[in-house]
Amino acid sequence: MEEKSLIKKEYVNKIKTLKKHNEIYFSKNKSTITDKEYDELKFSILELEKKYNFLDHKDSPSKNVGFKPSKNFLKKRHKVPMLSLSNIFDKDDLINFEKKIKNFLKLETKALFEYSVEPKIDGISASLTYQNGKLVTGLSRGDGNEGEVITENLMTIKDIPHLIKSKNFPNHIEIRGEVYIKKNDFEILKDKFANPRNAASGSLRQKDSTETKKIPLKFIAYTFGLFENNKFKKQSDFLTSLKNWGFKTSNHNSVISRIDDLIDNHQNFEKKRFQLEYDVDGLVYKINDFELQNRLGFVGNAPRWAAAHKFSAAYSFSKILNIEIQVGRTGALTPVAKVDPVNIGGVVVSNATLHNEDEINKKDIRIGDVVKIERAGDVIPHVISVDLSKRGSKSIKYKFPNKCPSCGSSVEKEFNNLTKKFDAVKRCSSEGFTCEKISIEKIKHFVSKDALNIDGLGKKVVEKFWENDFIRYPQDIFRLDFEKIEKLDGWGPQSVANLKYSIEKSKDLSLNKFIFALGIRHIGQENAKLLSKHLIKKENFAKIDKNYDFDKFANIDGIGETQITSLKKFFSIKENLKVVKDLFGYLRIENEKNNVSGKLKNLSFLITGKLNNVSRAEAKSVIEKNSGKILSSINKNLNYLIIGEKPTSKKVNQARELGIKIIDQKELDQLLS
Repeated sequence: MEEKSLIKKEYVNKIKTLKKHNEIYFSKNKSTITDKEYDELKFSILELEKKYNFLDHKDSPSKNVGFKPSKNFLKKRHKVPMLSLSNIFDKDDLINFEKKIKNFLKLETKALFEYSVEPKIDGISASLTYQNGKLVTGLSRGDGNEGEVITENLMTIKDIPHLIKSKNFPNHIEIRGEVYIKKNDFEILKDKFANPRNAASGSLRQKDSTETKKIPLKFIAYTFGLFENNKFKKQSDFLTSLKNWGFKTSNHNSVISRIDDLIDNHQNFEKKRFQLEYDVDGLVYKINDFELQNRLGFVGNAPRWAAAHKFSAAYSFSKILNIEIQVGRTGALTPVAKVDPVNIGGVVVSNATLHNEDEINKKDIRIGDVVKIERAGDVIPHVISVDLSKRGSKSIKYKFPNKCPSCGSSVEKEFNNLTKKFDAVKRCSSEGFTCEKISIEKIKHFVSKDALNIDGLGKKVVEKFWENDFIRYPQDIFRLDFEKIEKLDGWGPQSVANLKYSIEKSKDLSLNKFIFALGIRHIGQENAKLLSKHLIKKENFAKIDKNYDFDKFANIDGIGETQITSLKKFFSIKENLKVVKDLFGYLRIENEKNNVSGKLKNLSFLITGKLNNVSRAEAKSVIEKNSGKILSSINKNLNYLIIGEKPTSKKVNQARELGIKIIDQKELDQLLS
């Protein structure tokens, strides 16, 4: 215990020293130690954390980049969410991206699109709200739905106009773009930050805007959020107007139509990316036509009409020191290679995923092997291949465990009824909260950004609270003993008060977020929304148990056998039912809100047969936008059966038997008019 105490003391002292240097830099813009000394201090802290898993501190460089005064900013919801983009990595991905668009819009294979092609600058997204030409609010991206109010800091950037007098500038508009630092300007900051992106983030989010002003931040505008009375027809036209209004836009924007030309452009641009004055990690492709963008809409948290074509991944070689098995929220066993730390694309990598048992066997990966590790953007680094020439004569083939390393339960591969094959992933067979690792991961998921979003309850904090026996189930979060927490290293009255506030704030949430937060296998954000729309009231969800008629969910378009089986399994476990019941006692769950303005409110539809000039996907999207409900089968809850060319006769006959109104596409248009 004495040794543990000395290690903790050394660790805390190092962090205090690092924090002091950071605070001096950001408050006085001065460096108090050399670059080398700073890097060595930071690295020594990270190495201590790797070596001793009991070390954890809120000011650790593993949790922070520079000095982040984020708690000093108010938060505000974006009027239009700032969504992420799906990724494209090769020609096949690009072909598939365009194919999906054509299928959705029901266009011929030979149809050509104009793409607005724009560099994907590796910076920090920001949104600027203008009213009557005046900049009134500036927000960070935040979690996409809610951003930090950083108006004063953004106004220090010379590229951002404060007042626009142009006659054709909209009365009310959100201009969005990227805040970044030029490579040569980063030279003065590189001793404090890993890369220009982190430097831009740390500089932009200082509490004192006069300090932000000292940092040479830049801004490039590229799109809009809320835009009243948008009369532009194309993205390229909007970019031209941005420039005319006084905003900086990229000099490398272009309009390209053919996939082969997109590929050629991507290859040429990748060759010259390092010659640019700022970091670029790919190209963004947007359907240039705004009308088509509106038709395509969104899927999940990304637009259907845009994607990011990433540049090639960076790679390096390192030695596998060990292979550890991680147990995830759904019981999946994931092998992770612990490797000699190696710098790949500006990031020090010490872990690389090995995916699953089949992948290990296929590549014959062993402890002690020298392997090629690849890293692309934010994708988890993974092992590509083994350098067999460097394998030792005493090398032993790796044997994947047959029992869960956490709880000792048997592990199994599930049979997939769709593929008629066994899954590649092995899973722990325990149920409920029997397995410690699964339980911890479930709680991490429950408090995560997309679920309850409890600030201050990060992954390491959850682990710390588990270690101290503070939590065993999600509901334990709402009955924490804060007096005990305050006695832990790194905690004090203020941090406890912040946690209390965040927990209390999290109690107000939508039904779909609650369903998602439970971490039911195969029930992601989109499926949670579908279930929420179907159930409408939290009381209906509370009634679900092992005796529930789960076949009702088969009527939900998008919910299939896989999801229903998962729901049955989840609600058959007494422990899960108790968790749901207890959480209902702590949380203020909002019922699903119906769109009162939709023309198809309270009406349900099913489509059979081929429609004219529109795909089923787009037709469904239009119906849902107008508050209509899509069902997947003929039943008494169905209001309309929409028939196209060559409808399924069985469905038509069933609809007639039940007295369901049968309409064609023209009659649907009349309902929408």
